[in-house]
Amino acid sequence: MKSPWCLCGTFVLTLLLMGCNQAPPDTRDADVKAIKDNEAQWNQDYVSKDLDKIVGHYADDGVLIVAGMPASSGKEAIRTAMQGMIADPALSLKFQASKVEVAKSGDVAFTQGSYTLSLTDPVSKQVVNDHGSYVTTYRKLSDGSWKAVVDIVVSEVPPPAPPANPPKKK
Repeated sequence: MKSPWCLCGTFVLTLLLMGCNQAPPDTRDADVKAIKDNEAQWNQDYVSKDLDKIVGHYADDGVLIVAGMPASSGKEAIRTAMQGMIADPALSLKFQASKVEVAKSGDVAFTQGSYTLSLTDPVSKQVVNDHGSYVTTYRKLSDGSWKAVVDIVVSEVPPPAPPANPPKKK
């Protein structure tokens, strides 16, 4: 017959081992809410034209990809790319996610949605209105905050037609 201490020790050891093999808690619902709240704040930061806060939504190694421009890699490159846009008095940017997905692991996520944008065309000096789609990939940092790692913006407005070539002189 085994001693009661041996049985008790085996039981405690079994419980400890079972506890170690449990999956982490599923925090996806809370993470989805946190990302939606983050994007709502990001919209407000565009309204206030606060460049530091806008750039603060990106991870240090974040990448911004916008049609017609080279990719901006890193916070400082993103800041430089956005300075002129933020200084534009006509700037208005609003975006809304139609889809928010968080990985089961809870450390990466993405949003997909649409945007509207008004700004001054640097050539014509006229206010132009743009709209399109975006996809933003997020990483959860050790402090629990979500930062954009890759932000891709795609306009649905066709580019302007090139100017007509004047007839060649003979």
